[in-house]
Amino acid sequence: MSAPNIQLDEYLGQAFDRIPVAMVVVTQQGVITRVNRLAEATFGYTGEELLGQPVEMLVPERYRHAHPGYRRGFQTEATARPMGAGRDLSGLRKDGSEFPVEIGINPVDTGEGPMILSVIIDLSERKQNERRISDALREKELLLEEVHHRVKNNLQVIHSLLDLQMLKIDDPDLVAMLRDSQNRIRSMSMIHQTLYQSHDFARVDFQRFLDELLPSLMDSYGTVAGHVAINIESTQVKLPINEAIPCGLIVNELVSNALKHGFPGQRRGSIQVVLEQGNDGSVNLAISNNGVAIPEDQNLERTGSLGLQLVRLLTRQLQGTLEVQRANPTRFTVRIPPGDQP
Repeated sequence: MSAPNIQLDEYLGQAFDRIPVAMVVVTQQGVITRVNRLAEATFGYTGEELLGQPVEMLVPERYRHAHPGYRRGFQTEATARPMGAGRDLSGLRKDGSEFPVEIGINPVDTGEGPMILSVIIDLSERKQNERRISDALREKELLLEEVHHRVKNNLQVIHSLLDLQMLKIDDPDLVAMLRDSQNRIRSMSMIHQTLYQSHDFARVDFQRFLDELLPSLMDSYGTVAGHVAINIESTQVKLPINEAIPCGLIVNELVSNALKHGFPGQRRGSIQVVLEQGNDGSVNLAISNNGVAIPEDQNLERTGSLGLQLVRLLTRQLQGTLEVQRANPTRFTVRIPPGDQP
């Protein structure tokens, strides 16, 4: 019976050496009794240099004082588990260099008494990959931030050029058309500004966008200042940019239209913008006002208004539907189905 046992011991010893993770066996007193080849390579020692030595020699000096206490704690509840869960662990090589590790500890019974088997994984390559990924993501964020900043600046330049053009025009109708174009450009510019300031390049904080856009629209149509109030309800609604820009332009068109035509002769009233987002990603956008109603005989499908044409076009772009209530109050509701989540 002794020969087969010797063969089995030799086989297990060979398997121990060939396992592709570093393994160290220590006594309950923390003395190293066995290491495999990968442990030797990982820490830079030969087996002879490690055997009989305290396991603390493989631990950075600043952590050594606490290590015996952790070992005693393990012995009181000796079950297989990761060492130092939730903490960053480090190993110490013979040359004095440190490296990140992940350690699993297991109680084992041997002919020489109870031991502790430590399985050690060198995380150096994983940590380097994580740093490279983190650096790449940061570079991407900086690039996107710069893109949004430049787009915003370029749109503001176009806005200013239209300002200069209006100074040379006496036709009030043409000036009004250019002002409408300015407002559309400003709406797109503000969305890029919101993304730039929030550092969240996937979704636009639409409440923040509306808080900046709507007061600027009021300033643009100064004849209604002090007579028309604007209320916004869009708490915590965030939209991907491919939805935010069309929605922003729709809000711009419908609010501008209400300010221009809904409150003639300093008529008092209010405009309400409500944006709701469902758990499935669907969006309901409603712009209503209690101003002048839309006449029943006005064909909204064939109206020559560029603003309403844009609203219908943008709604189709969003694959949504547009509903119109002509009075009590006048309300335009755009329903957008859920899209792909970023």
